Amino acid sequence: MVLGLSIETFTIVHVIISLVAIASGLVVLAGMFGSHRLPGWTAFFLIMTILTSVTGFMFPIHGFTPALGVGAFSMLLLAIALVALYRNHLFGAWRWIFVVVAIAALWVNVFVLIAQAFLKVPALHALAPNGNEPPFLIAQAVALIAFVVLGALAAIKFRPVLEATRS
Repeated sequence: MVLGLSIETFTIVHVIISLVAIASGLVVLAGMFGSHRLPGWTAFFLIMTILTSVTGFMFPIHGFTPALGVGAFSMLLLAIALVALYRNHLFGAWRWIFVVVAIAALWVNVFVLIAQAFLKVPALHALAPNGNEPPFLIAQAVALIAFVVLGALAAIKFRPVLEATRS
């Protein structure tokens, strides 16, 4: 049991949080292309992505695993995003730093989604039972390339008008 929930129920809650984090991250990414800060969506994305990692750490895992490493990496990215956005208010280089780390955190969630899909969806698992076969590697490579391209474009296009510069 985790937080009074069965492992199965806790897993469902974790998956829902993760999917909501991905969906809200895509909204934030779309906003970046129009130079829209979307403060509510951005805060929601960051909170849900933090919750994704935090709930991931709560699973009864013994010893260090790649999943824990991915969660720690995500938390590092999110810490930088929080500093860039809320302490440094996206001024100067913090604008593109925020874009890069926020998109990287979104990619981490998608990376895990793809990995879990290949583990749990029978048709995908049959294509890559060990997680190192070409279908899995191609799916991960396509996602990585897409996020690198989208992140670069977002870094170029995201130039929000900052409240402190209006006065």
